[in-house]
Amino acid sequence: MHGYSRSFTFWFAAKQLDCYGFVVDFSSLRPLEQQLREQFDHTFLANSDDPLLPQWQELHYQGAIDLRVMKNVGMESSAELVWQWANALLFDRDAGRTCCWRVEARENEANAACFEAKPEWFQAAT
Repeated sequence: MHGYSRSFTFWFAAKQLDCYGFVVDFSSLRPLEQQLREQFDHTFLANSDDPLLPQWQELHYQGAIDLRVMKNVGMESSAELVWQWANALLFDRDAGRTCCWRVEARENEANAACFEAKPEWFQAAT
């Protein structure tokens, strides 16, 4: 077993500022913050191909762990996953005015990874 600590840093872009002069009003990101908490706060992460997955699931059903199964629990995949979440929220809310173009997932000072891309729907309209 391996314990993880996660922190995320987001970079945003906008085609124009909103009526308050913001690229993204950070207070509007509460749904994303909640999604991050539900996925990563005091949870047990396991790869979907983990050979011990049946045992982890049994421990979850017994209430011993709060299991989250991911395609890949690494920092790179975590950064890409939360990039997708951020852009889903922004697209639904801002109709393509804003996007998240970079996410850094950090476990500690020595282990971090970035995922950087602009969503196709943002690039197509710029």
